[in-house]
Amino acid sequence: MLKLDVFSSAGVKKESLNLPKEFTLKPNRKLLSQAIRVYEDNKHPRHARVKTRGEVKISTRKIYRQKGTGMARHGAKSAPIFVGGGIAHGPKGLKKRLKLNQKMKRKALATAINLKARANKLFLVSDLDKLKKTKQAQKLLDRISTNKKIKKVTFVLSDKEKTALKALRNIKGAEIKFFKNLNAHDIFFGGLVLVDKDALIKKRPKKRVSKKSKVSKKKDKGE
Repeated sequence: MLKLDVFSSAGVKKESLNLPKEFTLKPNRKLLSQAIRVYEDNKHPRHARVKTRGEVKISTRKIYRQKGTGMARHGAKSAPIFVGGGIAHGPKGLKKRLKLNQKMKRKALATAINLKARANKLFLVSDLDKLKKTKQAQKLLDRISTNKKIKKVTFVLSDKEKTALKALRNIKGAEIKFFKNLNAHDIFFGGLVLVDKDALIKKRPKKRVSKKSKVSKKKDKGE
């Protein structure tokens, strides 16, 4: 089992916890590569569009007579070979959006988290909401990271951890993500990843025992 170190908001190591079961699957690198390609492609809007020879604003008269000049036959100046003419095979302003289904997204995210944990670049932090100043956040980062050459760090917050935003956003090279919006691209290219403990390791509610099952157990015991 992969273990994750848990740090307090002050940067003190508290314990080590097992990586949740849903992230301990066998890494699917092909799916991760596909997911990264989809996310990167969808980042580019591709709204560029060129004008064809029928849309440029230029005279449409025949530039010279058809025969007898010794030159090639041409019509209007709007032809693509002339300066100021239309563009023949330029972008049309159409965007084909790539998609991943929910199951593939979850598996790709699980693979990215698994690989990050194996590389020892993913840590859990408890009580992130206690960070109210940038100095405190920088102190936490310095204590967790033994390598001072870290250029990028990603803080992953739970939905409730919104008080730490002001303290974290001023750290150089830091990105802040909420766990509900997290994807494989954010984790894979996130550098050092610090995740809120409550966001990754969710407390599962205890199973409630119904009254009928209690009655049946008593009958079996002969009470």
